[in-house]
Amino acid sequence: MRHVLALLVLALAAQAEPHTLTLKQAVELALRQNPDLVLARLDEQKTAYEVQAVKEPLLPRVFVGSGLAYTSGMPMSIDGASPSVIQAKAVRSIYNAQQGYRVAGARETSRAAALGVAALREEIALRTASLFLDLERTVRARQIAARQTEHLQRVEASVRLRVEEGRELPIEARRAAVNLAHSRRREEALASSQAALSRSLALVLALSPADPISPAAEPRDLPNLPADLPGSVAEALSDNREIRKLEADLAAKNLAVRGHRAARLPKIDLVAQYGLLARFNNYEDYFNSFQRHNGQVGVSIQVPIFASPADEARAAQAEIEARRIRFQINELRSRIEANTRNAWQKVHDAESAREVARLDLDLAREQVSLLLAQMEEGRATMKQLEEARFQEQERWLGLYDAGYQLELARFEILRHTNALVAALR
Repeated sequence: MRHVLALLVLALAAQAEPHTLTLKQAVELALRQNPDLVLARLDEQKTAYEVQAVKEPLLPRVFVGSGLAYTSGMPMSIDGASPSVIQAKAVRSIYNAQQGYRVAGARETSRAAALGVAALREEIALRTASLFLDLERTVRARQIAARQTEHLQRVEASVRLRVEEGRELPIEARRAAVNLAHSRRREEALASSQAALSRSLALVLALSPADPISPAAEPRDLPNLPADLPGSVAEALSDNREIRKLEADLAAKNLAVRGHRAARLPKIDLVAQYGLLARFNNYEDYFNSFQRHNGQVGVSIQVPIFASPADEARAAQAEIEARRIRFQINELRSRIEANTRNAWQKVHDAESAREVARLDLDLAREQVSLLLAQMEEGRATMKQLEEARFQEQERWLGLYDAGYQLELARFEILRHTNALVAALR
């Protein structure tokens, strides 16, 4: 029985393998195996193959086969060619404007897919960093809550003792017990939040949600930013991958319009043929002379007489799509500028909040030192000291929150300027 229990414990331990990661390691893992990125890379590969697929009709094509047949009477054609022992045909497109536009459009679509992957990398890096910072902040908050619970336990014990001695009212003991219960409930809520954030981060990293993730304790400097707000806005708009992707999509739609309207243009192919004929097909009975080896080189010209309404309708649809993409580009440029300005404002607000939080913490620490000195002189109680220590932990939490907001705001600026992946790696 004990062996069975030991095996169960080992199995459970194997199912929940903990992962301790730094921010850099988490981002590297996300960029390597995030499900959204993996799917985007597959789409990019598919568009690259699509270029080869639509380009194929423009490449020389050579066909070799046979039109071997039994002939009774005059030899007729088989699949457009005279009956022959061996047939060979080579076709090379000289002028096909419609297919050329299709190839150019497929190249723009492939370029848009590559730019989409690059933009998604920045987005995944920001999503990973945000979840990692949330998890890190929650872990710190849980640690602070545990220390606060210890302080409140000592407060509750001190108050209960004073009530028993008749130096405090009974309601003070109940108040201390309620405060302790609230602190314990806060610990439980933070533990639940930590587990939820760990699962969310595991999904982004393509890890098992059952495996807990812990942020590694590491010294981490704040990332460098562009020189100023105007420079950040200009940089965000000049080389934004999302804007460039939409511009590539727009170019593809414009090429699609021209491609559909090019259906009315002629198509010219260079054609070479060879046929090895046989006497049993009765050629000598119906033609003045017979020759076994036959070949010809020529040009095939196809000129459409009437424009197809379907091509005009598809061209109109592509024009509507192009207008929609132009609107999206203008809207995206405005949104990027606004988001960049908002991120800079968040940086300034977070810096100010962090400075105020540091002042609050300094004051709380001085208060604890003062009460320690007063306790030695008998002028302060254990309750007052533990409550001051509780407030000191609250100030530490405020400082951590301000630092979290500052770091996240800086990451957002780097995301808009397409520099986040480089900064985190």
